[in-house]
Amino acid sequence: MSWQVYVDSNLVGSGKVTKAAILGQQGGVWATTPGFTIAADEQKYICNMFNDVNNTQANGVRIGGTKYFAISVDPKHCVGKQGPNGCDIRKTKQAIIVAVYNAPIQAPECTNVVEGVADYLESTNY
Repeated sequence: MSWQVYVDSNLVGSGKVTKAAILGQQGGVWATTPGFTIAADEQKYICNMFNDVNNTQANGVRIGGTKYFAISVDPKHCVGKQGPNGCDIRKTKQAIIVAVYNAPIQAPECTNVVEGVADYLESTNY
């Protein structure tokens, strides 16, 4: 299965994620929703954000030019909000899943989908 299939079918195809990308922990975009661009500086921040959760909690995260306030952050997971919309970012062994959702989708719905994909990737050592 290609990385793009995970984005198209498992994440966006669930109906609980509006846009998604899978990044490598060392940088680089492995797959993304067409038209969903995460700038190089945003990618770098996302790849390092779990190393300093206090900074992430204080400053939030910018994805595709939109700033999200960090509602919940731990060393593997971040939930962000921007008005009625939000993001869910989950670090696995080798990848980082970045998911964005728009209302009426709710944070727990998006998180359940992202966690399912992350758990599967970790079970295959990704």
